[in-house]
Amino acid sequence: MSKKISLALLYAAVAYVIYRHGEELVAWFQAPNSIALVILAATAMALFPVIPYPVVGGVIGAAFGPVLGAAITWAGSTAASLLMFLFVRYGYQEWGERMLYRYERLGKVTVLFERNAFLTILFARLIPFIPSIVINAYSALSRVSFAAYAASSALGKIPAMLLFAFVGDTLMTEPGAVWLTIGIYGGFLAVTLLAYRQWKRSKEPVQSDRNA
Repeated sequence: MSKKISLALLYAAVAYVIYRHGEELVAWFQAPNSIALVILAATAMALFPVIPYPVVGGVIGAAFGPVLGAAITWAGSTAASLLMFLFVRYGYQEWGERMLYRYERLGKVTVLFERNAFLTILFARLIPFIPSIVINAYSALSRVSFAAYAASSALGKIPAMLLFAFVGDTLMTEPGAVWLTIGIYGGFLAVTLLAYRQWKRSKEPVQSDRNA
């Protein structure tokens, strides 16, 4: 409980700093030749999520606009996922196994992962119910190739990164339109969830036949 309270206080402090110094942060991001540095900063913030990544994406979106901001946020998030994958697969597998031990629902994911790792990772990225670090570690400990993991992760991260950047830009330009952006993403999420459930259902009979 104390850990959750500490985390909530930290997030509240971050929100207060952004509220008070948001314009200065946006100005710093917009400095000449800063895109490479911002991508590096976004990567570091995704690897070490002291600040919630939607907040990072929102600030970047406010600084660079929805399209470029989404691209920068996506590049940072994708780079962090690839680094974490390599980190676990080639150096710290025991750490990855200890972390995954906390998540009891991975048994169902394992069945789907064995059927089609690419689509499982893609849906896991599109439907933000599983923490990113779990997807990274689980994939690294599996037999999925780096190329398949990189492609599915990169594609799956696009909608969420677009949402973060659009919300950040909209808050700066047209605050009243934020709910429209969130509503569109909600509709997309509902369709994706429906497609995932249909795909999951289509795999269950195959698995049952195997066990018969």
